[in-house]
Amino acid sequence: MVNQSSPMGFLLLGFSEHPHLEKILFVVVLCSYLLTLLGNTLILLLSTLDPRLHSPMYFFLSNLSFLDLCFTTTCVPQMLFNLWGPTKTISFLGCFVQLFIFLALGTTECILLAVMAFDRYVAVCQPLHYATIIHPRLCWQLAAVAWVIGLVESVVQTPSTLHLPFCPHHQVDDFVCEVPALIRLSCGDTTYNEIQMAVASVFILVVPLSLILVSYGAIARAVLRIRSAKGRRKAFGTCSSHLIVVTLFYSSVIAVYLQPKNPYAQERGKFFGLFYAVGTPSLNPLIYTLRNKEVKRALKRLLWKEVEPT
Repeated sequence: MVNQSSPMGFLLLGFSEHPHLEKILFVVVLCSYLLTLLGNTLILLLSTLDPRLHSPMYFFLSNLSFLDLCFTTTCVPQMLFNLWGPTKTISFLGCFVQLFIFLALGTTECILLAVMAFDRYVAVCQPLHYATIIHPRLCWQLAAVAWVIGLVESVVQTPSTLHLPFCPHHQVDDFVCEVPALIRLSCGDTTYNEIQMAVASVFILVVPLSLILVSYGAIARAVLRIRSAKGRRKAFGTCSSHLIVVTLFYSSVIAVYLQPKNPYAQERGKFFGLFYAVGTPSLNPLIYTLRNKEVKRALKRLLWKEVEPT
């Protein structure tokens, strides 16, 4: 066994056993990253500049966009470097920083998506009291809770993971420094870390997802009680984008963190990990803009304002 503070760092294997895939993945990841930067920056600009989007829904959406920008920037540059060249190493400090930010932002997104589901629940089920319940102060408090929980989770789990006695080869079978891959790298007893990850998965994945499902169950009942087809479509339209984002994000994260211990599941988990780290942040802006008339109108107003003659 090698001391975990060794200056050797780690070797991120990714799909190095399939070199023909690496150049293809490089192009896919690069395009997805550029799309993430463009789409999420655009949503942040629209939510800030357009007064019509100064509402709780777009406040939480702008938090999600900012989070996705940080989330991808934490791992994608290193990922692109490793995919393009033969060098696939990351320093111990780099791995620590990446794991810390990755855990904090991933946890924050899980909580934030639950908060957004609560916002949609109030909007559909109690529309007359929406402005009273979801007031600006509560929005800031809910967003702060999500970010603080993410920070606390990372402060607790990152040190305990990187204090494991790692095997001498230091080969991490993943694209990034993630908890499951680092636990597999350990040559010592990982019982405590596995219990810690299981408990964290319950509180950070299962509980928020259960709250989301309960919220959408109530929303579905409320929508079915609406008599007009137009009213049902409008109510469904306010929730469909968020529901798609929740499905994509949680399904891929659960596939990574709650996977069984076998080689096939680990290989499949790398694809899911790549998808939630790179794919969902690039798809989120498309989902919210293509399925949201208010965002499309705000974009048109912004573009029209830019081309108006002075």
